[in-house]
Amino acid sequence: MNVKRFLLAALAVFVSFQVLDYVIHMLILSPDYEAVASVWRADMMDIFWIMYITGAVMSLLFVYIFTKGYQGKGVMEGVRYGLVIGIFMMAIGAINQYVIYPIPFILAVKWLIFGTIEFIIAGIITALIYKPKQ
Repeated sequence: MNVKRFLLAALAVFVSFQVLDYVIHMLILSPDYEAVASVWRADMMDIFWIMYITGAVMSLLFVYIFTKGYQGKGVMEGVRYGLVIGIFMMAIGAINQYVIYPIPFILAVKWLIFGTIEFIIAGIITALIYKPKQ
């Protein structure tokens, strides 16, 4: 494993998730969230720092799993990997959230779509940065 590229890819994936999450959740989906404001925790912003930790762990694991199946097939390998992990994570997560919380089904669908796009972008970033030791 190329540790330097692994860590660089994980950092880049973490930053991309933070930027994309801001755009998706604070800008694009903000009206959807306002419509179901009573569902969210009142103290959510007080414990939001936990999401930075889970985001860092997810970024490390995302890149780690990529390195274990790395085939050196370029950007399309990253697209395929991001799509598979995105559907795996988001289809289950978004639909389960719909079952648990009284949110509109369309919000769960938006989470699934936007989340999968995020993972595809993360896969592309990982494929562009990570390469085994030469």
